[in-house]
Amino acid sequence: MLSERRLEVLRAIVQDYVGTEEPVGSKALTERHKLGVSPATVRNDMAVLEEEGFIAQPHTSAGRIPTDKGYRLFVDKLAGVKPLSSPERRAIQNFLDGAVDLDDVVARTVRLLAQLTRQVAVVQYPSLTRSTVRHVELLSLAPARLMLVLITDTGRVEQRHVDCPAPFGETSLADLRARLNSRVVGRRFTDVPQLVQDLPESFEPDDRGTVSTVLSTLLETLVEETEERLMIGGTANLTRFGHDFPLTIRPVLEALEEQVVLLKLLGEVKDSGMTVRIGHENAYEGLNSTSVVAVGYGSGDEAVAKLGVVGPTRMDYPGTMGAVRAVARYVGQILAES
Repeated sequence: MLSERRLEVLRAIVQDYVGTEEPVGSKALTERHKLGVSPATVRNDMAVLEEEGFIAQPHTSAGRIPTDKGYRLFVDKLAGVKPLSSPERRAIQNFLDGAVDLDDVVARTVRLLAQLTRQVAVVQYPSLTRSTVRHVELLSLAPARLMLVLITDTGRVEQRHVDCPAPFGETSLADLRARLNSRVVGRRFTDVPQLVQDLPESFEPDDRGTVSTVLSTLLETLVEETEERLMIGGTANLTRFGHDFPLTIRPVLEALEEQVVLLKLLGEVKDSGMTVRIGHENAYEGLNSTSVVAVGYGSGDEAVAKLGVVGPTRMDYPGTMGAVRAVARYVGQILAES
C-alpha cells in the first residue's frame, strides 16, 4: 500500500499530466502543489512510484507520466466525482427535455455526452428483454389487415402489419385489444409468451385463427427486437488526441466500428454502477490506449441499458465520471416521465 503522501504525489502527477499534456517533473510538482515536503522528498517519492509501476519515464523527457496502473489507483482512490455546475445541469435538462421520442432521446444523449466530455460517446438503446409493456394497440387497415403497435415503458415503439386469415370486425378487434392489454400491460417482455398462450381458446372458433396470427406477430416482434442497438457520436473528438495514441489512431477507430466490441466495453447492464476500464483492462487490443467510463440508466431503480464515453487514458476522470453519471440520471428521468 502507498502512503497517503505518495498517493498525493500520484494525484498531482495525474492532474498535471491530464491538464498540460507534458511529462511532470519534481520541480514543477512542488511549485504547483502544496505537498508540504521538499523537492528532494518528492523526487524520492516519484522514484518509489516508478519502481512500483504507477508512473513511467517517456524516453525523451526528464518528467514522468502515469501508467495504466497509476490511473487505476487514482480512480480507485477518488474521493468523489466532480459535480456539474448549475449552468451545466440546466443545459443538460434543456437539451434533453426537447426530445420527441426514444430515437431522439438517444441521438440527443450521444451529442450531449460527446460535447460535455469531448470524447467519443456511446449510448445503448433500452433492451426489450429488460422492458415492460406499456400498451398494445391494434388498428384496422383493411377487413383482413391490421397494424400492431407495441409501446414499451422506455418509450420504444414497434409497428408490424398483420395479414389475417379472414376478415376481422371492429367489435372483435376491440375485444382482442382489451383482453390482450389486460394480460400484458406492466409485465416484462420475457413473461408475455406465457401470459398469452391460451388467449385464442377464449375467442369464438371463427376468430381464433386471426387471434393466433396477431399473437405470433407480437411474439416475433419480441424476439426480433432483443438484438442490442447502439448509437455512437463524437468520433472526430479523437483527432484532438493524436499524440495520446502511441502508433496510430486507426486501431481505435476500427474497434469503434465493431458493435460487439462496444457492447462488451459498456459491460453487462445488470452491473448498473459506474464502470471505468483503463488501457490494458480493455480486452480488445485496439483499445489498449483508451479508457472507458460507463454507467447504467433506466426509468426506475433498475438499469435498462448503458451509456458512456471512450477516450484516451489521459482523461479528466473526475469530470468525465461526473458528466456520464449526470446525463444517465437525466435520461432515466425522461424515460420515467415519457
